[in-house]
Order: sequence, then C-alpha cells, then structure tokens
Amino acid sequence: MCIRDRSGSTQASAGPSHAAGIGLRVDIGQTRVDFSRPVHAVLGLPFDAMCLEEAAQAIRRAVALRQPCFLSTPNVNFLVGSRQHAGFRQSVLHSDLSVVDGMPIVWWARQLGVPLPERVAGADLFDRLGRDDGATPIRVFFYGGPEGVAQAASAALAQRTGGVVGVGGEAPGFVSIDEMDLDGTAERINASGADFVLVALGAQKGQAWIEAMRHRLKAPVMAHLGAVVNFAAQTLRRAPVWTHGIGLEWLWRITQEPALWRRYAVDGLALLRLLVLEGRPTQHYLRQARALTPKAARVRILDAPDGSALCLHLGGHLLDTELRSLREGLSTLARSGRPMRLVFESDAALGTAAMGLLMLLEGFATDSGQPLMAEVGDRRLARILALNGLRFSAGA
Repeated sequence: MCIRDRSGSTQASAGPSHAAGIGLRVDIGQTRVDFSRPVHAVLGLPFDAMCLEEAAQAIRRAVALRQPCFLSTPNVNFLVGSRQHAGFRQSVLHSDLSVVDGMPIVWWARQLGVPLPERVAGADLFDRLGRDDGATPIRVFFYGGPEGVAQAASAALAQRTGGVVGVGGEAPGFVSIDEMDLDGTAERINASGADFVLVALGAQKGQAWIEAMRHRLKAPVMAHLGAVVNFAAQTLRRAPVWTHGIGLEWLWRITQEPALWRRYAVDGLALLRLLVLEGRPTQHYLRQARALTPKAARVRILDAPDGSALCLHLGGHLLDTELRSLREGLSTLARSGRPMRLVFESDAALGTAAMGLLMLLEGFATDSGQPLMAEVGDRRLARILALNGLRFSAGA
C-alpha cells in the first residue's frame, strides 16, 4: 500500500513480498505468470494496484535480480485499442506489471471500488527512477521516436548523474515490424548492456515489438513509454505538475503536439461508449454481489470426468477479500501442463481482483498454448465476464 505523510509525500510499503508469492509464480519454458500480483480488472484490462513508489521498487528489483519484467502502462488509448485488436490486449495480459496511466481509469476504478491508489504515468515512473541518486544507475536503451531523438535522449542521460543512464538509442524509421531486422537489433541492444529497453513506436506497434523481442533481449525490463524519449531528449516539455492529478495533462500535450487532438477526441468518445455499455453493467453487478449475504468461497481442483482436462471449480463469493485459495488453484492449473477448464457454479460471484487473476490465466494460456475452456452456470456472470473481455472457449 502507499502511505502519505502529513507533508503529502508518498512512501511505499514493501507490497507483495517474494515470500508471499512462493508457489504462486509459474515459469514454464519462456512463459511465466505470477498469481501473487495485486491485480484488478477494469474495463477489460488488468491493473496492478500499486503506487508510484511500489512500481519503482518493482522495476529496481527486476533489474537487481535480472528477473524479466514486461511493463505495460495502459491509458484510455490502450482501453480502446485493446477492444479493437486482440493482439494488443494480449500484450497487456502477457505483461509482468500493468500500472494505470490515465486519470479517467483511476476515477472509474474508484466508482467500482477498485483500490488503485494513484495514477502511475510512464513519464512519472521514469522520472522517479532517475531520482534514485544513491542507487546503481539503471542502463537505458531508447528504441524508436523521431529520427535522432533516441540517440539524443541517451546522450542527455549519459551527461547527468542520477538513477538512470543512457547506453544507446536508435530508431527503425517508418517500417513495419516484419520489415525490421529484429535479430540484428537484439544483438546491438544486448551488446549495450542495457537493463531497461524503453520503446517509442506508438502503443500498439510498441507492444507488438516487445512481444516479438522479449525472448531475444537480455535486458530484464522492457516498456513502451512513448513520449518519454522526447522528454529525455528535451525535444518536448512535460505538462506542469498541477495538471497531472486533475486529468488535464492531455490538454498540455495538444499544445505541444496539435495533431494529438484527433486521437484524444476519438478515444474520449470511445471511452464514454465503454462506460455506458460495459462499465455500468459491471458496476451494477458488483454492487448487487457485494450486497448479497456472504457465502463462503469454494475452490476445488478436480479431473474432468473423461480425464481430458484439469478443472477448477469455483463457487460462493470471490469478492476480493480472501483469494489465496483462488490464486493457488490458478497456479495449479497453469503448472499442470494439461488442458485447463474453469467451472463457475451457479452461485459463483466474482469481484474485480478475481476477474483480474482470470485475465492473467488467459494471458498465460495464449502465451503457452495450453487450452483454456470454461463452463459458466449463471448467465449474468457469463455476460459480465464477456464484457470484461473474458470470452473463454466453451467447456464440454
């Protein structure tokens, strides 16, 4: 959790410890998932409930342990794009850390009762890492942006002292991922000794590039942080701090890059549609579920009657308060290597944390090729799962 002192500054508690996650992390070949994450589902995407300090600690821990960390920072553009492109959504599900970069998402999460403590913008996170003067500097390689800007960003960081240092940069130009020399790029980035590969190719293309490169690169941390390369190179100025917490940073961005107004207008209208058609039904479902007389959660692992799959039976109220048994059940499914089947019994009621964990399982299934099916005994729950993007194959 985040603790605010009387001065208004924010400190981070230790958050979920590695000890707490023992047995809940699954690594099979190059596929991994961590069911100990404090993840919640909001408008079809998973978000880790952590503040800026916790996110910075997670990045530094990944670098120190050389532990892979694919960081995603979903904003409204991610929400909209993920509903239009399945691969874009899957890239967020495959992420090791997904923090909220958009005040409208934070505001809506609060309406749902989701404990997202604050916006964690990619630019703020990068700045926070840079202020760790006493820490071993994180070596950053910039990839993408306008011609020459990645190199300028790296050179600018190399001349400063702080928690990050530039070790290289390059831009591929306006070519598709299929036209890029991925192996050659991986060799150059690996040779730089980078700890953090910061990508700026446009959100969908950047996420797809990371998906294509994450098993080629030695750098533990990868993230598409877009305009951060311009901020680091000082070709663009960040919005004043007072705009960040009230959701007006986009207006400043338009004054810096007028062409962005069209994207913001399209995304804003699409967000309103998502809230009406998908957000409000989910909010209504959660209110009704929380008002029910509490019923003990039931989580059971059973073989399918024909032995074709391993089944996780879910019943009772899984409403975000005590989900250890669900986390253990999901990790057992993922670790089994067998076809997986979720069986939602007729009285099953799920909260945003349970749905977020199911998104992690979905991402693991698509990444590993392990079949995932579901049987849902309640039509209302089936609709809410579908509205949140959880459209499982039907179980026999």
